[in-house]
Amino acid sequence: MSALPAAPSAPPGNAEPRSTGLVPRHVAVVMDGNGRWARSRFMPRFFGHKAGVDALVRAVNLFADRGVEYLSVFAFSSENWKRPTEEVSGLMSLVLVAVSKYLGKLAKDGVRIRIVGDRSAVSDKLREAWEQAEALTRDNTRITLAVCFNYGGRWDVVQAARRAIAEGLAPEQLDEAWLGRHMALSFAPDPDLFIRTGGEMRISNFMLWQSAYAEFHFTDCLWPDFGAEEIDRALAAYAQRDRRFGMIRPPVVQAAE
Repeated sequence: MSALPAAPSAPPGNAEPRSTGLVPRHVAVVMDGNGRWARSRFMPRFFGHKAGVDALVRAVNLFADRGVEYLSVFAFSSENWKRPTEEVSGLMSLVLVAVSKYLGKLAKDGVRIRIVGDRSAVSDKLREAWEQAEALTRDNTRITLAVCFNYGGRWDVVQAARRAIAEGLAPEQLDEAWLGRHMALSFAPDPDLFIRTGGEMRISNFMLWQSAYAEFHFTDCLWPDFGAEEIDRALAAYAQRDRRFGMIRPPVVQAAE
């Protein structure tokens, strides 16, 4: 599927103009269903997460091919630390393996990688791998992949508010525009399309601030199986939405005969 015509811009939001056209500029994804995918194949959960990484690498290029400029994925939430220690440890190791295995390919494919979230709780080795990925892909422009790791929407709002306090902002100086500029994903426009795989119909504390005007698409497809057909179905559904951003469409005036 080739990229559709460039979308016109709506009035500016917190970061950049939002898409009102057929292709969303920014897609956010909750990649759910890795564990169930593995269980249905009588495999340990770790193999589901491994298959999920492979699906992500495929999806980045599929979205880029269709004209999406930003893809943000929920890789590890701030609540995921509550999972069994063995699974958390396996996920951390998987990230290191994924960087080693796929970084060169993603860089060659023109993908810019941004890591979003609280880095204080992860190991020095993991932080170094992330810094390497960001540095190597810094000049790429085909698509920006924001990997949200140890991230939560409420954490994002709190960290922005703490920065306001630290900078000594007076109450009357604090507004939506200031907070928007200090959110962890301030480098990207707000998501136009929010996708969740795996059959659940909730956003699970992902990009709460940024998703105020996002269009939502929920699918039963488990993340490791999420490919071109599912992406095209989500983009087709998005293209049918009437995005008004609180405004009213002017009536269509029929030309006199």
